[in-house]
Amino acid sequence: MTLDSHGKTILVVDDNPLNIKLAVSVLEAEGFSAASAASAEEALVAIETRMPQLVLMDIGLRGMDGLTLTRHLRSNTRHAGLRIIAFTALAMKGDDQRALEAGCDGYISKPIDTRTFARQVAAYLPDRDATRRGAT
Repeated sequence: MTLDSHGKTILVVDDNPLNIKLAVSVLEAEGFSAASAASAEEALVAIETRMPQLVLMDIGLRGMDGLTLTRHLRSNTRHAGLRIIAFTALAMKGDDQRALEAGCDGYISKPIDTRTFARQVAAYLPDRDATRRGAT
């Protein structure tokens, strides 16, 4: 079943090429437009040029980590409406709270379940009425 993506673009930010490939493939199979970035710097360029509706942000990026990038994006009023979801395998106790405190709108842990991943992501899109925080 393909989700109604309404032309929403999702940016997957991850420094692991296999994680990017899997996430983008699953999202595109469900009708989403998906882009990727392998670093914080690439993500900044992609956000400025593509204006995605949602960013899946790996919090464990090398260099500038995803929480620092999230704080940077949140400090710019231009990105006030951008949904940022922490997307990480570092599922340590308290990581979800740290992500929310940094400005993330939610938290999805890896590895992803390919059967439910697209629905998890769709629940965070700006035009959804469901509560977004903490959905995994």
